[in-house]
Amino acid sequence: MNKDTEITNLIDAYLRDELTPAERSDFQQKRNNDPAFDLNVVEHENLVRHLKEYGERVQLTSDMNAIYEEIDIDALKREAKPELPLIHRLWAKYRVSTAIAATVAMVAVFGTLFMTGYFSEAISTNYTQMRREINSIKRSQNALIKNIGDKPSKAPANPGQFGGTGFALSSNGYVVTNYHVIKGADSVYVQNSLGEAFKVRQIYTDPAHDIAVLQIVDPAFKLATLPYTFKKSASDVGQTVYTIGFPRDDQVYGEGYVSSRNGFAGDTVAYQVSIPVNPGNSGGPLLDSKGNVVGIINGKQKFADGAAFAIKSNYILESIAAIPQDSLENKLVLNKRNTLTGLSRQDQIKKLEPYIFMVKVY
Repeated sequence: MNKDTEITNLIDAYLRDELTPAERSDFQQKRNNDPAFDLNVVEHENLVRHLKEYGERVQLTSDMNAIYEEIDIDALKREAKPELPLIHRLWAKYRVSTAIAATVAMVAVFGTLFMTGYFSEAISTNYTQMRREINSIKRSQNALIKNIGDKPSKAPANPGQFGGTGFALSSNGYVVTNYHVIKGADSVYVQNSLGEAFKVRQIYTDPAHDIAVLQIVDPAFKLATLPYTFKKSASDVGQTVYTIGFPRDDQVYGEGYVSSRNGFAGDTVAYQVSIPVNPGNSGGPLLDSKGNVVGIINGKQKFADGAAFAIKSNYILESIAAIPQDSLENKLVLNKRNTLTGLSRQDQIKKLEPYIFMVKVY
């Protein structure tokens, strides 16, 4: 038996609750100390769940076929009245032609609905992304924007078209936000809690998972070591979470809980969280009570109070892993030490403020 098989058998025994208390304790310690092993456990757990669901669907189909085979169609016909009503006789005679006509009509109707965007509009009426339109908002022009090699200058006369939130991935200027926040941008700036703004460039985008990685290109930018880490495993329903974002020109705190393991319309990439969010919250971090980043806010359900959605943190990690390190001027190295654990929520927020940015899109 090779090592991979032994690991798989050990994970299976863990999921079936067949380990002794001592073995389970050793297993949990290995998950905590070995991120690669922990990821294997999560992936294997998902595989087992999907296989179980597939088996249940196969069994249901088999049971339904067995019931159908037990039905005596001829006996049912003999028990029927010898003379059916006129409408039934007409249906029996013309049902093939009627069915064809109905099919053609349905294809024409649904084709028209798809071409006119009816279904995409129906979905969009229930789901909205949290990018903020700031074209018409009057803003102070006193914020400083630092350009490479220049002294701080005043912000552009145009306050920007859209706004959102982003947060630091590392202390050397890498920031993550939602792809839809910076989509179509000519230039992007981030502004810290002190009102200082810095130009950024796009390093990597993942439209499928709505993630964008940016880099602050101002050599004067400085940031201390991040106080938070990124959670690799899934969060449980009911877990307390909170976010900080920019639905207005200063940071706004929101608190709630994970209400579903899946996002809008069963999307497995995201969580549903019960937190009030507004346009501008897109790209904000979702953290658990220990200060681990568990996701990134990206949307909410319309007409449903507190039904927000957040892309799971492991997709942020996948995006970072997809960036060729030799293409970066500075290495993107994630922090592995969490200094928020054990602090009060107020102290956690104070330590987080410098690492969360307003994203301005021009």
